Amino acid sequence: MKDAYNTIAAKSPEVLFKDRSSKFFGVAYPVHSTEDVKNCLAELKKEHHLARHFCYAYRLGERYQEYRINDDGEPSNSAGAPIYGQIQAFDLTFVLVVVVRYFGGTKLGVGGLIKAYKTSANMALSESQIVERTIDTTFSIRFNYDMLNKVMRVIKDNDLRIVTQKDHLDCKMQLAIRQKEAKRIKTIFVNLYPVVLHWPKEN
Repeated sequence: MKDAYNTIAAKSPEVLFKDRSSKFFGVAYPVHSTEDVKNCLAELKKEHHLARHFCYAYRLGERYQEYRINDDGEPSNSAGAPIYGQIQAFDLTFVLVVVVRYFGGTKLGVGGLIKAYKTSANMALSESQIVERTIDTTFSIRFNYDMLNKVMRVIKDNDLRIVTQKDHLDCKMQLAIRQKEAKRIKTIFVNLYPVVLHWPKEN
């Protein structure tokens, strides 16, 4: 099972595509929720308060579980769909791409709009820094302080990420590991007596 995905590291530079006096400003944002999407759109609408259309598409989820397209008044499937097509072409998630249109007085037709929105989205994503993120399994362990050195050795040797840590006589840790390594790591901690392992049910 795929245990990694691609996203963008930061907001892209704003790009500009022109066609017959219409201007199309494209920008890509990293987002993690629909609330992030709303905030990004609100920010952009303040910057481009005279623009006529704010067409967009986004995809969320480590396994691409959620997406949406919006034509914002343009003919059906002439804006949001070609933008989303570029998100698919770049194989990205946790990303929002918005194309802002200033109407130039000349109608472009559906074909012209599809080309303009596709090109603007492509330009914005081409200017983005694309990064790979792993899909991790997060679990917790509990152990006595005298086991700390052994536990830390396992963490270091297996490149585990410490999410939270509480060191007292009774130590607690929340750890994360890439999913493809999860079963092997689970076996290690099951056999590391007397460490108490709390493993998520889905794994």
